[in-house]
Amino acid sequence: TGIANRRQFDQQLDAEWRSCRRHGSSLAVLMLDVDYFKQYNALHGHQQGDECLKAVATALRGQLRRSHDLVARYGGEEFVCLLPDCDLPGATEKAQAMCRAVHALGMAHGGSAVAGVVTISLGVACQVPDAQSTPQALLMRADAHLYRAKKQGRNRVEVGV
Repeated sequence: TGIANRRQFDQQLDAEWRSCRRHGSSLAVLMLDVDYFKQYNALHGHQQGDECLKAVATALRGQLRRSHDLVARYGGEEFVCLLPDCDLPGATEKAQAMCRAVHALGMAHGGSAVAGVVTISLGVACQVPDAQSTPQALLMRADAHLYRAKKQGRNRVEVGV
């Protein structure tokens, strides 16, 4: 996909957690996946599915303006973004921009129940790192918000702290 892999993300998450904890700044994590991707693969084949993931990765990366922001493939059709020094309103705005950017690609998706094009669902979590929590707990909260976005109808952003 031309973006970081999960191992690179895990390393960067730990480093940014420590940095934000030292500086008392917030750290945001966005978990997202491509809506109805299994149906996309079934309709268009795995090669086209790979091209879809590359296009989504490019659209996501295009929304990141700061050099220390990171987008990575987390697994399958799931992606994750790390936004150091970013508060919840800023992270929510970034997630909404990513949602719009992927929709604007206009990639036909006849297997989607939410749109005729490829869309994504996102979960956003943000906190100032402290001794009572872990980077994995922040990631788990973002994943729980992603699950809620999917349950609430997909092609949307769900937010929490």
